[in-house]
Amino acid sequence: MKVYKGKRGYDGIEVTVFDTDTNEETPLNHIIKHSPTGFEWGYGGSGPADLALSILTDAAGYKTAQNFYQNFKWEFVANFPYKEWQLTEEEIRKFLKEKGAL
Repeated sequence: MKVYKGKRGYDGIEVTVFDTDTNEETPLNHIIKHSPTGFEWGYGGSGPADLALSILTDAAGYKTAQNFYQNFKWEFVANFPYKEWQLTEEEIRKFLKEKGAL
C-alpha cells in the first residue's frame, strides 16, 4: 500500500510516496498542468490542482486522474493542514469508488 505525505519546512515543500510493501519512500512525480512552480495545499489554486492530479495519477492512472482531480482537490488537498499531512492509497480508492471511477 502507498502512503502519500506532504511536509512544509524551511527548505520548502516536500511531497513523497511511501510504499509500505517495499519500505521505500520516493518523491511524488509532479504532473505539470497548472503550476510550473510546484505543489501546494490548503486552498484551491494551481499548486493544489497539480498536487491532486499528481497523487491521483500515481494512485489510479492519468486517465482517471484527469476526470477526478478537481473534485479530489476540493475534497482533500484544499483541506490539508498547513504544516504536514498524509493520505493513504485506501482513502484515495474509497474516494474514487464513491465517484464511480472504480
